[in-house]
Formats: sequence, structure tokens, C-alpha cells
Amino acid sequence: MKTNNDMQSEERQAVFLGTRHYFVLLALVTMLAGLVVRALYLQIFEQDFLASQGVQRQIRTIETPAYRGAILDRFGTPLAISTPVDSVWVNPQEILANLEALKQVTTKLDLDYRDTVAMLKQRANREFVYLKRQLEPDLARKVADGLDGVYLQREYHRYYPAGEVVSHLVGFTDIDDQGQEGLELFYQDWLRAQPGERRVIRNRRGEVVEELDQVKAASSGNDVYTSIDMRLQYITYRSLARAIKFHAARAGSAVLLDARSGEILAIVNQPSYNPNRRTSMAAEQLRNRALTDVFEPGSAIKPFTLAAALDHGRLRSSSSIDTSPGYMMVSGHPVKDIRNYGVLDLPGILRKSSNVGASRIAMSLQPAELWQSFRDYGFGEASGVAFPGESPGYFRHHSQWQPLDHATMGFGYGMSLSITQLARAYAVIANEGRLLDLSLLRKEKGKTRGNEISRHVMKPSTARQLLKMMAEVVGPTGTAQQAAVAGYQVAGKTGTAKKSIAGGYQKDDYVSVFAGIAPASNPRLVMAVMIDEPTQNGYYGGVVAAPVFQEVLSNALRILDIPPDNLPTLAQNKGKGE
Repeated sequence: MKTNNDMQSEERQAVFLGTRHYFVLLALVTMLAGLVVRALYLQIFEQDFLASQGVQRQIRTIETPAYRGAILDRFGTPLAISTPVDSVWVNPQEILANLEALKQVTTKLDLDYRDTVAMLKQRANREFVYLKRQLEPDLARKVADGLDGVYLQREYHRYYPAGEVVSHLVGFTDIDDQGQEGLELFYQDWLRAQPGERRVIRNRRGEVVEELDQVKAASSGNDVYTSIDMRLQYITYRSLARAIKFHAARAGSAVLLDARSGEILAIVNQPSYNPNRRTSMAAEQLRNRALTDVFEPGSAIKPFTLAAALDHGRLRSSSSIDTSPGYMMVSGHPVKDIRNYGVLDLPGILRKSSNVGASRIAMSLQPAELWQSFRDYGFGEASGVAFPGESPGYFRHHSQWQPLDHATMGFGYGMSLSITQLARAYAVIANEGRLLDLSLLRKEKGKTRGNEISRHVMKPSTARQLLKMMAEVVGPTGTAQQAAVAGYQVAGKTGTAKKSIAGGYQKDDYVSVFAGIAPASNPRLVMAVMIDEPTQNGYYGGVVAAPVFQEVLSNALRILDIPPDNLPTLAQNKGKGE
């Protein structure tokens, strides 16, 4: 039987349990009510604030890409243009949480999965990492399609339609569109695009769902119109490449000028490279040899030796030089002709390319007179073109000359210049003694650049005499018969020089040169050609370099609609069925 105490204890326990139940229930109800009140408060009083916070967590400032300026020839033919491409990128934190998607994208992009994971873990604190740059848009879309955490970034890739034909002039850009060589480098600031910025809302897949505003407008780069005529560039490139192959030469360069304006219409080099195939480019192929490489020009300098003597009154047009017995000794060293030409008039010295005659004429001048004349003709200074790495050549001051230097300077030894500098000097003769700065940019008619040089450095009468003399060099008895162009008078001069080495000259390695002007009666075009180390089918300038001039000028004079000035020869050739 329960006692009274037991019954009272049970009653007290029952009351406690009932009270605790109600307490717990009250607490739950209170918490629920608090949540409801908080929710109502946020929905009614904090709605705008919370909505803005949500949007801000999706807002991103992204770049608006812009086109880099195009490089064009004088008529607007594109030499370098920008085409749209897409790059694949990821947020490391997102993609590392979705390894299945990462496996798929590395497979599609032909990337090593393990290396990619390791790279992303190293950059896990970043929000933007490229997986692969500059893919074709269709391919990039296939790669990213349906994969969470894989995004595309629009960029622009540089494309060079003419490939290796104009590569040394135009140069190329790197993957970030920064100029690395040629005009791409020199005019980087002018060509460079200025990307814009805009704020957008992105969804969880990184897709833009709403444009908010433009922070900074994108600005495309400026175009560059070069002086190049791609019709002539193709012809010059093809002809030079053919000559290099035929003579198994090491390298070569050619420059074609508008004699009146100084514009470079064609400038080519061999070997070349294709800027659209970056992986196959070698350092040896990149430099623009026509502007950066110098050589001793040999007999191509002789017209300027005669010009200096004529301008200083040491010679007259009727003067003759005795070259007997075919050699002369200077400081114990012989200066030789290939045979004894005896007494030669001035045209004969050029026509026979007499080293003895040129040396005697050079030594009739004071060293300072010869040096200053050569400097006036542009030797030892840059040609005026805007191009990175152009060499001014090598031309020592006359105070450093020895007697032998004085003598050999007359036929182009002891000095070095580029083929572009040589072409510029011949343009002096074509312009009746006027020196022009050359230009790789198209010149507007009636406008002259503020820094353009145009000054008389040779008497007009001397220039006219030289044209007549050099026309005989291309005639039936001259050394440059293979430079003749049917229907036109051509004036020019060959050069064949041994290549210098430390302490002397290489025995069997030569530089073959030809520089010429056409039409000689009314000069319009100047061209200079250099072939380095021809090893087959001859090495003289008249055999190796002159045919390149002939092939290019035959086409260029026709394309530019320059009228013939030697119709009798044209009629004779037609009569022979040519």
C-alpha cells in the first residue's frame, strides 16, 4: 500500500513533467514567432537592401575588347588584320569542385589533366585563369558548351594575309597583341587598341544576363597605310626567291623605290618566315636584312667616286684615266683590274668596272673631300625610314684613313652599308642630285612631313652625266647586260665584293650587287639587289643580281603604266619574236 508520502511525490513529478512540456512548447512557439516576425521585417523593411546585396554578388566588371589597327598597303590591301577568337578560362575554386567538368574540358583542349589540376591548385586564390588562348569561336563554344565553371573570353588574334611575302616589314605581335617586330613594334602605340569596361550581371554559369552600364568605351587602334604596293612586293619576292634558289645563295635582299617621292614600293628578304606560324620561326629569319644588315658594296660605289671628282672639278666629262698596266701599288698592296684596259674615258671606267681607274680618281681628291661627298650622298647615316634596328652602316672618318683606305674607298671597300642605303644613294642620281629621306609610309600628295630631308648634294649636271654613263653599263659592252629592259633605257652599276672576315677577306665568298634606275631619260623607279654568297651558276653582280632587277622592272614599269623611252629596242625585240 502506497503511503501518503509516495502519493505526494508522484503528484509533484507529474506536475513537473507537465510544466516542462508546456515550457518547451512555449519556447518553440516563441522561436517560430520570432522567425516569422524577422521574415516579415526583412520582406517589408529591408527588401531593397537585400535585393541590392544579391545583385552586387552577381555584378562583374568585364573588359570590352577592341580591334588593333590594321596595317595596309598603299591601296588598302590588308597586310595585318585582327580577327575575333575566344579564350577558355575557369575560376579555380569552382572548377576544382567539379572535377568531372575539368576532365571533359582538358580532354577537349588536349591538355594533361593532372598538370592542369596542379596548376589550378597553385592558383586557387585567383578568380580567373586561362586554360587555352585564342581558339576559333566555333571550337571554343563546343569546348565550353554544357560545362559549369568553364567560360569564354572574347579576344582578337593577329592574322597576316600575305604571310612570308611581307613578314620582315610588318613583323608580328605576341599573344597579348603587343608588337614584337617590324612595323607592329615601331607603331605599337598608334596601332594599339584601348579595351573598354562594362558592368554586367552574370548567372551562376558566368553568362551575362543583363547589361548595367558602360564604365569606359572601347577604342580601336589606328590603321597604318604603308608605301608598299603589294603587286610589286609579290613580284620582287618571287624573283628574289628564284635567284636565291638558282644560285644556291645564303641570303638576299631587294628594295624598289619611287624615285620622285622616296617611297619604298617593295622591300623583300630571303630567307623569310610565315608570321602566322609562330612555332616554326627562327631568330636568323626574323631580321629585315634590307635595313639591318650591312656589306661592302664593291663596284656599285664607283659612280659616286666619279660624282665627287666631277663636283669638285677634278674631272670633266671629257677626262680620261690611264689604267695601265692593269694594276697599281698603294702602300705595298696591289689594286688590280681583271686585265689591262689602258686608257679609259669616264663611261669606260664604269662600263669596264675598272678598280684602277676608280682608285686613281679617288686619290685625286683630298680624303676630306671624298669623305664629305660620300657623307652627303647618305653613306654612314640611316635612310630616314621609321623602322626598329635600322643600321646606319659603317663609314670611318677620313682622319682614320690610310693611303690604301683612300684608294679602295673608290671602289667600295673599307665601308659598309645596307641595300636600302645604296638604293637611296642611287635615288640621288635619279633626282638630279637631290637627297630624299625614304619612307615606308604612304605619302599624301601635296603634303610633306616636317622631318623630311630634301636637299641638293650633287650637281644636277653631274647626275645627268652619270645617268648617261651608267646606261652604257647596261649596254652591249657593259657588265650589266642582263639588267636591260626591252623598250626602256636603264642606267645602273654592278658590284661584286669579297666578304670580309677578321684580318682580311674570304677567298671564295662574295656579295653580288646591282643597283639601277629606269627609265634613264625620266627616272621613275630605283632598285637595288644584293645576293649574299651565291655558290652556283656564277657570282658576279651582272650575272646574279642584275637578272632580278630586269624581271622586277619589266613588270613594274608595265604595271605602273610608265611609258617606254627606248622604242627602237622594243621594235627590235618584237622583230625577233620576243
